[in-house]
Amino acid sequence: MATSSRPGGTPPSSKINLVLVALLVAALLTILAGGYLLLTRAQPPAAAPAAPPPIFVALEPMTVNLHADGRGRFLHVSLTLKSADPASQERIAQYLPEVRSRVLTLLSNREAETLASAAGKAQLADEIVATVNRPFAAGLPEQRITHAMFTAFVLQ
Repeated sequence: MATSSRPGGTPPSSKINLVLVALLVAALLTILAGGYLLLTRAQPPAAAPAAPPPIFVALEPMTVNLHADGRGRFLHVSLTLKSADPASQERIAQYLPEVRSRVLTLLSNREAETLASAAGKAQLADEIVATVNRPFAAGLPEQRITHAMFTAFVLQ
């Protein structure tokens, strides 16, 4: 019996089978790679620690006379302090008259011209934080006030 063969020596059905097998292997590898990527990315990222809620301490408005060149100038200001911890908030509330006295003394020693600029207000806020953070009595820790924010600022 005579077999008919083509010039390449391989029957046409075996070439088709070889191509199909190669396509199946490629598809299988693609599916496996996609599954691996999905599984490694599907895991939720580690949750960042939640920031504690801010603690604000509002001070009553204050009005002080300012140093001026022969003119009567005054400053009316309302402040809110941002505390880093509840213990500082409690000490601020406990020593509130001393806090107000420190801030009023600091404000009254200012010149009106220096408070008119944004840089002057920022410097004043930093000095308020430093003043309030000092311990109120020997043996007490420093307060942890991080910001002093002006909620009203009228320079007249």
